[in-house]
Amino acid sequence: MEFKNVAIIGAGAVGSYMLWGLSQKKDIELSVIASGERKKRIESKGININDKLYLPTVKTPAEAHGADLVIVSVKYNALDSAVADIKEIEDEHTVVMSLMNGVDSEEIIASEIGEEHILPALIKVASERKDNKVVFDPETTIGIIYGEKDGKATERTDALGKLFEGTGLKYRETDVIIPEIWSKFRLNVGNNLPQAMLGVGVGAYSDSEHVALLKEGLVKELDAIAKAKGIDMTVTASSSARGSKVFKRARYSTLQDLDAKRHTEIDMFSGAIVRMGKELGIPTPYNEFTFHMLKALEEKNDGKFNY
Repeated sequence: MEFKNVAIIGAGAVGSYMLWGLSQKKDIELSVIASGERKKRIESKGININDKLYLPTVKTPAEAHGADLVIVSVKYNALDSAVADIKEIEDEHTVVMSLMNGVDSEEIIASEIGEEHILPALIKVASERKDNKVVFDPETTIGIIYGEKDGKATERTDALGKLFEGTGLKYRETDVIIPEIWSKFRLNVGNNLPQAMLGVGVGAYSDSEHVALLKEGLVKELDAIAKAKGIDMTVTASSSARGSKVFKRARYSTLQDLDAKRHTEIDMFSGAIVRMGKELGIPTPYNEFTFHMLKALEEKNDGKFNY
């Protein structure tokens, strides 16, 4: 098995990291999926990644039909649209790898195309997107972590390793991918959300006991849910307990969204924890408060109460 025809859905901060790396591969057909005005915009303006302009091949989902590998890196509120694109692209041999945040994107995609097409994965990259520019440090990026649910090496995981070889992308295969995904989820919930509510850099976690307490409360609720589900995050690699290196002024993706007056992925973070907590009978007051706070900040940005 080889991944020769690769399509990227979502050319934002994460998608740009994949585009940057896979553009080094000369023997593959690489494309970004887009339609309508967005397709025209990418084709005409390209994507600026680390101060270099990339002009990728842009295909509609129909034009990309039969791709070997589809990499999904959209925001959570664009997942329904991405699933529709995947259904148009996929063939019987197509493999889909989601690099989205959260713990349920693979399940949502699989419900439409079948779990057999899904190769579970996650990504850790501290990237920042402003307008048409994406910036990240390739050297300090942890990168892509992937593996089969049963932990076994397969033709698919071998093919993925060969695809990433020589690209500059950081990557590793794991035999505990589900705990790895939950470990990243834990980092996102703890690191993204308190700073987003406060509008401050990540240095606040070490500078303020109150910010640290908010983080601890959010994470404890997540840990209780993971335990109830039988997910043991202690089996993951040591690098899984941390994100890519950042400065104290760093603003993670949730705060970046609020700064840009975009809607956040709070439904995928605290929203999912509240939902799972209700299903399992586990109280989640910190996450419930955070969910409503972030929703209120979105409404404020939308001008719903511009007093």
